[in-house]
Amino acid sequence: MLSDPACLGNLPPGAAESLFDPEFWRRRGELIAVTGGRGSAWFIASGAQQWALRHFRRGGFMARLWQDGYVWAGEERVRAFAEWRLLQALWQQGLPVPQPVAARYDRSGWCYRCDLITQRILGAKPLSSVLADAALSESWWRAVGAAVARLHRAGVDHADLNAHNILLGETVTVIDFDRGRLRAQGAWSSRNLQRLRRSLAKISRALPPDRYTEQTWSWFLDGYRTL
Repeated sequence: MLSDPACLGNLPPGAAESLFDPEFWRRRGELIAVTGGRGSAWFIASGAQQWALRHFRRGGFMARLWQDGYVWAGEERVRAFAEWRLLQALWQQGLPVPQPVAARYDRSGWCYRCDLITQRILGAKPLSSVLADAALSESWWRAVGAAVARLHRAGVDHADLNAHNILLGETVTVIDFDRGRLRAQGAWSSRNLQRLRRSLAKISRALPPDRYTEQTWSWFLDGYRTL
């Protein structure tokens, strides 16, 4: 297990052994929400701890064959560990990411499963949910652009930058860095933006026309370019 002891704080009895078990927190009445999507994610409220627990699951065609198992290639290649280390490095730089708490894997022969706990961003909602409720102001679009730009300037290649992985709360936070990595500047940043733009276009099809337009994307780019 990888963990930040300062984040774990004073765990309740039995929690050290059951940290990644949703049923442990459910029995204590501290599993407060469950989110959908490709992965399994739970929100935990235990005393001062406010956490997001995510069980890694595959997406796409492979999910039909092997929902949450990955081929073992050594501890350095464990996906939850890689994301924990990346988040720790980004958090220490003050970048707009959640603070990592703990990660673990469970190996069985040539395969493994894994989980990650991060600090929950209280009151934050995915950009996709915000747009479903109301149009976003120019200042918010610029703030989203600036947050993405900060990550790109730091060399962060987000493997799945989309409208569900950008949270709006008091500030903008980007989440879900599975398969993300640090790279030298290159064409990957444009691919990140194209992926986000496709995501926004997709979710906006069922929304009122003011939720995502060429103008809103222009505001996003203004924030991205003027950081």
